Parts: sequence; C-alpha cells; structure tokens
Amino acid sequence: MLFPTALLAAALASPALGSPVPAGSLQKRWAFAKYFDLQGHRGGRGHTVENTLPAFADALINGVTSLELDTGLTKDGHLIVWHDESFDPLKCKDTEPVTVDDPLFPYVGKFVANLTLAQVKTLDCGSLRQSGFPLQITAPGTKLSTLIEFFDFVDCATDNPVLFNIESKVDGDYRNFTRSPEDFVDAMAAVFKPMGAAMMDRITHQSFDWRALLLSKVSMPELRTAALCADTTLWKELAPGVPGNLTVHGSGPSNWLAGIDIDLFPGTVGEKVALAAASIQADFLSPTGTSAASNTSDSTKPGWVPFTTKSMVDKAHSLGIDVKPWTINSLNLAEYLVNDLSVDGVISDFPRDFRIWAIQQGLKVAPIANADRVNQCLLTHNQLTTKSSNSTQSASCTQ
Repeated sequence: MLFPTALLAAALASPALGSPVPAGSLQKRWAFAKYFDLQGHRGGRGHTVENTLPAFADALINGVTSLELDTGLTKDGHLIVWHDESFDPLKCKDTEPVTVDDPLFPYVGKFVANLTLAQVKTLDCGSLRQSGFPLQITAPGTKLSTLIEFFDFVDCATDNPVLFNIESKVDGDYRNFTRSPEDFVDAMAAVFKPMGAAMMDRITHQSFDWRALLLSKVSMPELRTAALCADTTLWKELAPGVPGNLTVHGSGPSNWLAGIDIDLFPGTVGEKVALAAASIQADFLSPTGTSAASNTSDSTKPGWVPFTTKSMVDKAHSLGIDVKPWTINSLNLAEYLVNDLSVDGVISDFPRDFRIWAIQQGLKVAPIANADRVNQCLLTHNQLTTKSSNSTQSASCTQ
C-alpha cells in the first residue's frame, strides 16, 4: 500500500516548516518520569544476548527506567521483538523447518517480512555471543518473543511502572526490506489500544522512518513518539548504499524524514534537527551521540565528532522536547552529554554500569525489580526451542 501523501502533506503543514508548534503536548503522568531516563538498549546487549526476555529480565533487575526494544513485523502480521531486517547467522541458529520440505528453510538469512511467526519461532536466537560484546551472557535455545509475549513477561516480573521505548523497524531507503509504516502502526495499535490508557501512557513509539511517527500520531494521538536520527539519515544518500555524514552528504529530502528537507530549517545542523522533530510533533528527540564522521566514540579523544550538540539540545528543550541520545557506551561521552549538555536520558548497551555511574553523579535512578520474582517469571515465560538440550537455568539472571 502506498503511503498516504495527503496525510503526510497535512501533517507537515501543521505546524509549518520553520514555525513548529512546541512538542511535548502530552502531560507527563508517568510515575517513572521523575527518574533520569536510563534505557537498556535492546534490553542491554552488553550484558545479555539482545532483544530476548533474559536481556529484559537483566535490565529490570538492574533498575532501568525504560526498556528499549525493537520490533519487526512478520509476513502474517505479528510484531516480534527483534532489531534486524533479516536473521543474521551471527545471532540466530536454525533448528528445524515448520513443515517437511519448507522451501524457505533454512530461515536464517531470510527477511522477517517474508517469514511467518511459526517459522520465526523455530530459531534459536540466544546461543551466540556477539564478538563486539565479549562479556555478553547467552541464553541457549531462547526463542524470540512477540510483543504481546514481552508485555506478558514484564507484567509478571514487576509491579514497577517501567517505561517502554519501542522502535518500529522500517527501512526508509530500501522499503521492500521491511513491512510498511502503515502496517507497523496498524499492528502496534492492535497491541497497544486493548492495553488501556494507563499502559499506553508508559509507551513511546520511536522510529528512524518518520512516516511511521506521523501515522502513529493520527492513529494513537495519546501515544508519545521519539524521532530517531543520525547524520546518516538526515540527507539523501551520496549513492545507493552510501549514506553521508556531517562532513560529506547529499542534499534534498531524506527518505527517512517523511519528505522533510532538513536544510529548509534555520540554524546549525543541531537546531535544524530539533526544529524538524518539532514539525512532526515528536515528544522526544533521540539522536546518535557521535557523528558517523568520527573515528572514536570517546568524547575526550582526538578525532571525535559529536552529532548531539549543545545547540541541538538547547533548541529541543526550548520547543518542549526531551533529548535522549543513543547508543552511549562510553562514560566519558555520558559525562559530556549529561553534565555539559543536560540531556534527559541515555540509551546504552551497558545499563548496569551506567546506573552505578548515574548514582555517583547524583542522578535520581529508578528502583530495581525483585530478582527472585523476575527470574521465576523468566523461567515461566522464556520459550526454548525443542532442539535445545539446555536446562531452564540458562534463562536465569542475577543481580
């Protein structure tokens, strides 16, 4: 289905480009809004294998404010908790086909959008430790969860009103790689709306593809949205498959920004980004901390180039938009962002360590969940593949 251009035009016409109405119109009713927003990226993939219930269990036990996660949409319309557009052989293993002689088997390497939930559920996505995270705890045999199963687990695991930052994985440049933003928003609405207003109040819908955020505001105006961005998504690609950065980039409307030409806004690049986010009435701005032009993620090292800047944060705050950068895995960078720029939260692969640092900084942090209760619910809710010989002990997390 084609994106409704009339809706996009209407959404972008109010507010007008260059004269955005301040965002953040929703009242903060969250009990957890009083805490610094420490988000465990994909649960906390530096600690536990990503986007699995064991990862989210570890995040709850270690006191995150928000569980940050991704969703893919299967061929038969199920939202699954997963980041990638396809199933990477470095992250998942095949076990067995759903049916004998299934032409799509093996499923590893296939796009999420081309597989059914039954096919996805045969994958073991808990056994493989990522080379970039050598301390990552694995959970052998772990299946991926649907978004509904994820919420069921959290409801069992804690009474703490933890927040949820949920991304719709839509590819702005290669739109046949994923389901459409319309499909994602319809599927999200089917999950979120029956949960009621109190639960929806704790959910933020984030996306790099801002078409999804515009649609979300129409379908679920009470739902908060977060505009994800990086210098690789602000402008058109330099060439197919070659994104730009702050130093070298294309020009004209980016495929990721719902038709917005970032250069039509005044000011620095950071101010342009904040104004663009306000123009789609985003409640939060979630930029990458470090530019793709940088050769280090450590803000104290030579050659570091920031993407999140003081002008960006100041402009966003003046428009009523909180700023929560990703993926912040350096405490030096965190100190720059929090102490110098006054960002409102960070998304990190290492929330356990960041919580210790946040306490040292005098930041107010969310309470931890009861480890015994979390682990008991994990043993009940975490699904293992039938080919797994691992015991249920593989799923337990410790404080």
